[in-house]
Amino acid sequence: MLVNTRTNDSTFDMQSAISNNRLVGLWRLMKGYRLVYLGATATLALAATAKTLTYLLLRYFVDQVLGRGRPEILPWIGLGFLGLAALEGTFTFISGRQAAYTGEGVARRMRNYIYDHLQRLSFSYHAKAPTGDLIQRATSDVDALRKFYSDQAIGVGRIVLLFTINFVALLALYWPLALASIIVVPFVILTSVWFFKRVNTAYEAFQAQEAILSTTLQENLTGVRVVKAFARQVYEKDKFEKVNFEKYQRGKKLLVLHALFWPVSDILCGAQMLGGFTVGAILAINGTITPGTYLAYAGLIVWLIFPMRMLGRLIVQTSTGLVSYERVMTVLREAREPLDEGDYQPAGDVAGAVTFDHVSFEYEEQLPVLRDVSFSCAPGQVVALLGATGSGKTSLVNLLPRFYEATSGTITLDGVDLRRFPRRYLRRQIGIVQQEPFLFSRSLRENIAYGVGRAVTQAEIETAARAAAIHEAIVAFPRGYDTIVGEKGVTLSGGQKQRVAIARTLLKNPRILIMDDSTSAVDTETEAEIRAALDQLAQNRTTFIIAHRIQSVMAADLILVLDKGHVAQHGTHRQLLEQDGIYRQIYDIQTRIEEELERDIAGAEAVLEPLAPVVEG
Repeated sequence: MLVNTRTNDSTFDMQSAISNNRLVGLWRLMKGYRLVYLGATATLALAATAKTLTYLLLRYFVDQVLGRGRPEILPWIGLGFLGLAALEGTFTFISGRQAAYTGEGVARRMRNYIYDHLQRLSFSYHAKAPTGDLIQRATSDVDALRKFYSDQAIGVGRIVLLFTINFVALLALYWPLALASIIVVPFVILTSVWFFKRVNTAYEAFQAQEAILSTTLQENLTGVRVVKAFARQVYEKDKFEKVNFEKYQRGKKLLVLHALFWPVSDILCGAQMLGGFTVGAILAINGTITPGTYLAYAGLIVWLIFPMRMLGRLIVQTSTGLVSYERVMTVLREAREPLDEGDYQPAGDVAGAVTFDHVSFEYEEQLPVLRDVSFSCAPGQVVALLGATGSGKTSLVNLLPRFYEATSGTITLDGVDLRRFPRRYLRRQIGIVQQEPFLFSRSLRENIAYGVGRAVTQAEIETAARAAAIHEAIVAFPRGYDTIVGEKGVTLSGGQKQRVAIARTLLKNPRILIMDDSTSAVDTETEAEIRAALDQLAQNRTTFIIAHRIQSVMAADLILVLDKGHVAQHGTHRQLLEQDGIYRQIYDIQTRIEEELERDIAGAEAVLEPLAPVVEG
């Protein structure tokens, strides 16, 4: 019995599966698969019944066929054994298949949901959450849930059914012997519960440390070029070994608990079976029970006590599923960023008039980043942000697409409070070129077209690439626009990556353009090419430029000089040069550095020029 999981996935409300009671939550996660799982349990009961009937048939064979000399029914007895074995095998296969189907289906749905959920969480959450830990929860923990459904939970059900059915059969054989055969059961259960509590704590600590290990590995691989550039391989190896040793210690503690459980359960269960065999043999010798009853009992007690031994192991192992459920649900409990929440959405594009009115902003549990910032810009104007590192430039532009909300004050777009715009609409109107551009491991064509939610032509892609001064570099590659860039664009230079990111933003054709120091990694000539293209594309488009070079902001309609979160100066380039302040100081320093550099270059050329004939000769 199979279920169309695609239909179930589209209607399943994952938030309804979040519960403080882990078992309740795990049951809710099975919505859409419960009938399949109940079918697995039912077929498991039939398989257990077939196993029990095999021993009852053995009793009949010994007492009625061998004991009374009735060889004529031997073929029927043989067919009975074969039929019961076939039924047991068939029902066991069906049960395992349905349980695996449930486990894989729930895990697939969980992976899809948590991946989607992670993308919809706020910037502030991702700024705090380690990437390696999130990967661990979306992979290892989800896989632990898969094993819980496909192996552990159905295993517990199998053991309970085997115990119940075989115990009922023992009662039917000889009830005093049946009662004597379960003396050890309470002790096995108490031991399992004791180990369960400790394994649960140990496994939780082990998973937490594995997440730290994953984060360490992810950071090292991401920053491998920095590691190699500073020759810090030994330092990174020592750091990894320290984290890995802690994982080893926690894993060893977990394995020791598992190793201790087996001898204890083996001793208890072995003593029970030995006692049962002894009592049963005495009863058979005394004639209280028949030889066939004793043989049936000898087989049934194994399937009575052995499941109890396995139950303890599975109870301990189910702790992994319960811990993983809580780890996954911790992420799912985080509120999603509402993208469509807002009561104002124009039919077309925004004009681009932006006003900050006494805006202040601070991150959680930190000092204020922006303090009482006020300015206005008309549609199509260019606003430049200048200031030292940490002065609040990037934080200011991050308020425009509502990555963060202002702590106080008001930001308006075309005269409307920014908070009234749905985030999804707002972000379609804004294009951003990040300070550290990110490229996907896809073709250059796909990277440039990534930000556009429609099919684009090659001509449109090339127009954006030309505007970003990257077209000539792309066509120089053997495969041109079909060139596959490495992870995070490692096959491109820093300047090429930034220009591809600029082309991606320009193709989006946003009404508001944010350039977060996006020309910092390009040379002066390339920056001039990009700036010339942007001067044309910035027409009728409000543009915010974050830069450190005065040359990048000189043509701006409004320059804001930020100092420790507040606007220290504002005006045009000419106006700010007439004032004594930070802008004039930066201008004088950069101008002096450039003049000294030009003199040094001219001096070097003068020295090398007389040597040129000698070198040529």
